[in-house]
This record gives sequence, structure tokens and C-alpha cells, in this order.
Amino acid sequence: MANSRSGDSLLSRLVTILDAFDSHRSSMTISALSRRVGIPLATTHRLVVQLLDERLLERDADGGVRLGIRLWELASRGSRTTDLREIALPFMEDVHAIVQQHTTLSLLDSENVLYIERLTTRGSAVNITQIAGRLPIHACSSGLVLLAYSPPEFQDDVLGRELVRYTEHTVTEPAALRRLLAGIRQLGHASVPGIIVPNTTGIAVPVFERGDLVIAALNVIVPFGEEDLRATVPALKTAAHGISRALGSDRPRGGTSRMPRAV
Repeated sequence: MANSRSGDSLLSRLVTILDAFDSHRSSMTISALSRRVGIPLATTHRLVVQLLDERLLERDADGGVRLGIRLWELASRGSRTTDLREIALPFMEDVHAIVQQHTTLSLLDSENVLYIERLTTRGSAVNITQIAGRLPIHACSSGLVLLAYSPPEFQDDVLGRELVRYTEHTVTEPAALRRLLAGIRQLGHASVPGIIVPNTTGIAVPVFERGDLVIAALNVIVPFGEEDLRATVPALKTAAHGISRALGSDRPRGGTSRMPRAV
């Protein structure tokens, strides 16, 4: 694979360009894209032309470029996330019908929480999660569930880093985080108010696959002060158990698990 003068491979530069697009910058001019990724304009233009030719990028009505539909097509062919979403969606709809609040499904990807499905409710709690969006593992209920059911060495790695404090409720001190994670394992769910958005509470439970591996977290987001754990937690655990059984897990509710796998 040919390298640039900076030592970056062609593949890494192409990935950098594709990775520059997000929900806040879904379309950019080539000049703006060049500035964002730090690649010279002439090189960015050449790479963008190649990506346009392969339909991995496409032009929009204003002359900018955006991610192409072929990326979605390729990602949908046999992706683990596609299979998981299809299995989980009916169970998520059951939870959504009961709780009438935002319901999400997420995976651990590296050290971030990657959201792969979301059901929304008009007029419900503020929700910053988006499909294909990410949140830090320590600052959302889904991330805390995935972290709580991970091996000690992974927890040590995460807790040994400087963690960002997003609100006054975000837990960043290692000893306090360990106590929080132990409580999540004991209860089998996380319920954390205001750790990234002050006026919401995230409630999440783990989803298991064959071999008792934690593969995902199922979550609802409710307005702060309106939590009904007696109704919400059983609904979440029932749905998560159904998803887990469909994924081949014969694990009874409760107990321990092994490392959640990244996508």
C-alpha cells in the first residue's frame, strides 16, 4: 500500500476522509474537507474523485460531497450489527410501547459506545444518542453496563485514564466508579441520572450472546425525576433475555459474564 510523505497509507487517508463526516457535518466542500482532515487540498481532491467514482461518496445538490449510499449497502451485507438489530427490534418495540421513552441498542466499539438502533418518542426526554453515533463509555448507562460486565484488565485500562466530567453527576474517580460498576453487576442493570445530559436518566441492561459474552446494552432514556424502575427494569430485562436467547445464550438472568466484544 503506497504511503504519503507523512507516512500515512492510501487506505488510512481514505478512511480518514470517510470518517470526517458525522451528524453535524454530513456534507462538506472539498476545501472544507481538506481543512478538517489535514490533508493537502490537491491530495484530498484526488482521493475524493476516486471515492466518487466508487460511489463511496456522492455529490449533493449544493455541490458538496457526502457519504454515498454504497457504504450503507456494503455495511448491510452480513454485518453482525444488521443481524443483531433485526433480532432485537421486536423486543425493543415491546419496551418502547411500555415505557413510551427513547429506547436504544448499543455495542462496545474500542472504548466507546456505538449506537446501532434507536426508537424515539415525540416530546419525550432530551436524547443525544443517534444511530451510528458514539458516547464515552463512562458517561452513559449503556457504557457503564458494558464496562461493568467486562474483565478486570479492561476496566483497569479504562479507569486508569483521565476521564472527562460532563456534568456534576459524571463519575470519574476510579474508586467511586468501581463501586458503581459493582452495584450494576449486583442489580443486573444501571440507572444513572444526569451523567451526560443533566435532565435525563439512563437505564440499561446487558444483552448476551452464545458463550455468555456481553454483546450489547439495551437502554431507555427518561426525564430526570420521572423514573419508574419497578416497571422499566423488568421490561428491559425481559426484552434483553429474549434477545439473548435468540442469539444463542442459555444464560439465566443474573450472574457474571466475559468480555463484551467490539464490532
